[in-house]
Amino acid sequence: MNVKINRNAAKVLKQLLNSEEAEGKYIRVFITHMHGDHAHYDYKLDTPKEHDVIVKTDKEIDVLLDSREGFLDGVWIKYFFVPEAGFEITNPSKEHHHHH
Repeated sequence: MNVKINRNAAKVLKQLLNSEEAEGKYIRVFITHMHGDHAHYDYKLDTPKEHDVIVKTDKEIDVLLDSREGFLDGVWIKYFFVPEAGFEITNPSKEHHHHH
């Protein structure tokens, strides 16, 4: 499985992972809602579960994914400061149109 993280997201996630509440935890990307051919994603701090894989990224952040969920393979975690600060998680390999 594969995960991409942009530079801004890596900075924010590393700050989160360095917090006390993150001790012993990883970033988990999960699906919040499915619409047939695409999904909406979110993230949280979590510990590995039975079906998880730990995906190493080029930003030195390990991400938990549920290996049973194909829509998680290839997610891209981005963080933008404008027009407002926040994360955008998409999966360009699974979606053939812009997310909403």
